[in-house]
Amino acid sequence: MNVLYHFPLSPFSRKVRLCLGEKKVEVKLVEERYWEQDPEFRRRNPAGKVPVLKMGNKMLTESMAICEYLEDIFPEPALMPRTSDGKYEVRRIVSWFDDKFYHEVTSKLMGERVFRKLMGTGYPDSSNVKAGAKAIKYHLDYMTWLLEKRRWLAGNELSLADFAAASHLSCLDYVSDVDWNRSEVVKDWYAKIKSRPAFRSILADNIPGFPQSPQYANLDF
Repeated sequence: MNVLYHFPLSPFSRKVRLCLGEKKVEVKLVEERYWEQDPEFRRRNPAGKVPVLKMGNKMLTESMAICEYLEDIFPEPALMPRTSDGKYEVRRIVSWFDDKFYHEVTSKLMGERVFRKLMGTGYPDSSNVKAGAKAIKYHLDYMTWLLEKRRWLAGNELSLADFAAASHLSCLDYVSDVDWNRSEVVKDWYAKIKSRPAFRSILADNIPGFPQSPQYANLDF
């Protein structure tokens, strides 16, 4: 049995879950409160981060490395283009969301509003929340610019780039931190993503003390 050690509101965990779901790879989900730094979990990943995917006797870490590993051993349906230019563009956009978007938006909104409470590290820092709320507008506008030129974020085929973006946005949407009225093209893109079977388990996530926003699991918003 494959096992994914994850946390439901970790966008990096969600990206791997979407990849596994799209490729129809069965996996047991084990929720890991990674910030508690449990010794058993540190043995699985000395970096102390989720996700960690156990496949056979392998412990796989780092979300993009896991996704590319899965792409190699389960090539269909393809989530990476076959061309060098296509692969570059997918990796570039994944990095945009997992680095730039994460630090400018996810860590400031989710980090302050959700993880401070979960980790018991005090009250939200309003300056960080304001900075995150401002930055997400820029990122939604950038997505709009991309999607006005392409069917999907990295080209004309669904890819890991779309799953990376949707993983971050779905976490924020869980707590109503996305203004979907800012861009119809981004809203339509997200509606297509969250209608996929791979997204079903994510829409079923429930975190005690943090109820889903009203539109979170609504496929029609």
